[in-house]
Amino acid sequence: MKSFQILCFSIFFSFSFSIFSQSKEITIKTTKLTENVYMLEGQGGNIGVSVGDDGVLMIDSQFGRLTPKILDAIKQLSDKDITFLGNTHHHGDHTGGNANISKLGTHILAHDNVYKRIKANERQSEDYLPVITFNDKMNIHFNGDTILVFHVENAHTNGDALYYFTESNVLHTGDTYFNGRYPYIDLISGGSVEGYINAIKRTLIVIDDDTKIIPGHGVLSNKKEYLAFLDMMENLRQNVQTEISSGKTEEEIIANESLTKTYDDLDYDCCFISSERIRKIFYTSLKQE
Repeated sequence: MKSFQILCFSIFFSFSFSIFSQSKEITIKTTKLTENVYMLEGQGGNIGVSVGDDGVLMIDSQFGRLTPKILDAIKQLSDKDITFLGNTHHHGDHTGGNANISKLGTHILAHDNVYKRIKANERQSEDYLPVITFNDKMNIHFNGDTILVFHVENAHTNGDALYYFTESNVLHTGDTYFNGRYPYIDLISGGSVEGYINAIKRTLIVIDDDTKIIPGHGVLSNKKEYLAFLDMMENLRQNVQTEISSGKTEEEIIANESLTKTYDDLDYDCCFISSERIRKIFYTSLKQE
């Protein structure tokens, strides 16, 4: 476990350094999904935005240094205040702008465990904290839509929440979905392979073939691609579990490129998580379950 903790730290350190060096070059891309709902892409987790007569609701805040650019993009959509900011989980690439946004008078909401993890983080001030938390699910009635916010257990973390705009038929998955790439599963923060797969299966019950899906990372998606992601997760679980059951060691499994070759060939190791890292994550999680 110690080696895995070091791996997680090194991943976040290298990622954060890259973010810092590139932030000046980042532009915010806005994609209109419906008359009221938009997707913003910058650096870090994708942002969902609802605009209308009630004001602005945003989902996730990326990094604090990008807040001015994000606010400028939102001002192009609405001149109203940001009433609510919902977080999908506690990671800094989704909550890094919380303090800046909360100072505008915005109410932050998230799962109970997000509050606990941010509260325990000495590097984050009280301004990062959600003021509204929930345990299982809640509804937000805003801009003529009912937004179903629901928790999935021990998936990417132990505090994941998904946001489904029931009238607009738009889903924001947070990091329970990395489109076209291997996911990061934060085992130290309560994530697990089994919980991640169960989260996808639960969410698929809610959506339909026309649902527009904002993934935590990657381009705008749909149910067909979400199902393909589930297939990948289940296939990797089976491949790694078979090796574990046959007595293979952690080192042997991490070194076995055949376990992930199908998806390596599809460039799933393009980004944050390499094929070696995903094999290690699956091994560590499945050995714990």
